[in-house]
Amino acid sequence: MAFSSLLAMLVIGLIAGWLAGRIVSGYGFGLLGNMVVGVVGAFIAALILPKLGFTAGGGVLSTVLHSTLGAVVLLVLLRIVKRA
Repeated sequence: MAFSSLLAMLVIGLIAGWLAGRIVSGYGFGLLGNMVVGVVGAFIAALILPKLGFTAGGGVLSTVLHSTLGAVVLLVLLRIVKRA
């Protein structure tokens, strides 16, 4: 993986994690934690969404949208596990 690809993934993860923190009632883990949640959410979205038939094409906006959706799902799951 090239450095530019890694940097792009981290930036998109940061944006997705920040958006997910805003969407899920401000529940977040700070800047670094939200970045990790965004990157993991992007990975989750890349695995699950195509199998469910959701594809939004290519591009940065669709990648941020998919990553944010995955990060929201991850934050909700973390919130449920934390309460239990």
